Amino acid sequence: MISPSEPPLDLTAILAPERAEDAHFMGMALDEARMAWGRTSPNPMVGAVLVRDGRAVARGHHVRAGLDHGEVAALKDARERGVDPRGCVLYVNLEPCCVFGRTPPCTDALLDAGLSRVVAAMIDPSPRVQGRGLALLHAAGVEVTCGVLEGAARAFNAPFVTLTTLGRPHVTAKVAMSLDGKIATRTGDSFPMTGEEARRSVHKLRDRVDAILVGRVTAQRDDPRLTCRLSPGEAGPGGPRDPTRVLIDPELRLSPEAALLRLHASGLSTAQTWVIAASDVVERGHTLDAAGVEVIPCPRQEGSPALDLGILMEILARREICSLLVEGGGETLAGFARAGLIDAWIAHIAPILVGGRQAQSPLAGLGVAGLGEAIKARGPLRVRRLGDDIEIAAAVAGDVYGLD
Repeated sequence: MISPSEPPLDLTAILAPERAEDAHFMGMALDEARMAWGRTSPNPMVGAVLVRDGRAVARGHHVRAGLDHGEVAALKDARERGVDPRGCVLYVNLEPCCVFGRTPPCTDALLDAGLSRVVAAMIDPSPRVQGRGLALLHAAGVEVTCGVLEGAARAFNAPFVTLTTLGRPHVTAKVAMSLDGKIATRTGDSFPMTGEEARRSVHKLRDRVDAILVGRVTAQRDDPRLTCRLSPGEAGPGGPRDPTRVLIDPELRLSPEAALLRLHASGLSTAQTWVIAASDVVERGHTLDAAGVEVIPCPRQEGSPALDLGILMEILARREICSLLVEGGGETLAGFARAGLIDAWIAHIAPILVGGRQAQSPLAGLGVAGLGEAIKARGPLRVRRLGDDIEIAAAVAGDVYGLD
């Protein structure tokens, strides 16, 4: 067994160059992987396409953890179609695994199939793989290529990459704000800030993430349900699904009558609700015993009443939360920003002006003292119109995940 401490392999000497047709077929593999968007955690989303003589002859994707990986699904599809995979080229958006997990290694199945070439979009960042799957195939005489549409593949599986390399969920901060940067008026009025198309985009995000998080003040002020309200045709496979709801409430002050604490018990949602409270408060006992609500202890930051968000991320990772959507409020988002835990920032900007010294901003707290301390976005911004609103998506510490 390969030790998790072994470094990535240098594949420079064994990788064959990319061919003209590779990007086209890799795009098909990514489209296949998208068919299970948000349903495979803690596994990555993987699609595979078998090609013979310049034509796709079979395809498959990973449906959920514990079932066939994308490569094996494509091989089964080929056999069901009466196609002999021997001599075919396989396109897959992630390097085939070479270790036992919930299923056997994909490399074994690919070698048995007699493929002539395997093209991967990216190296599997898992410590036990990291190039070893492709190296094994090459050693057995299979031509291997890697890096085709790598940027798109990494962004698509950003939660898996973040969890595997950093040991925490991928965090997307999402805000709805006015043109002058306010998320609520001085009285706390905040809904509806944006129009129907922007709100539908948020529900698509909710359908694709594992969990959604808000702070106690937001839950108390807005009384949100934090559910996914898409039609079956707009959602992923199996219809719309609610993410796990995570509430940060260190002192357990939110009323048990709050909507998100009653959804499961009332039969309106099958998703769990987790309330994150300070360890010393949980030890004193609590009254949140409604079905579907679990109180999870988390230590406070040293010398602060606030919770240690780094440890919270470890807790969520152990519970196989790969992608987390943080929807506020300002103090909660500021806490994630200070801790360096925001991978992507998505802002929906409405064509209105709110104004006011006491109107709330997306990032509360003290903020930075100088512009040199400001958090900087990486790479080009993604900007698009959503009805009358504007969506701006920016990579911060990771990639933007979950957008069409």
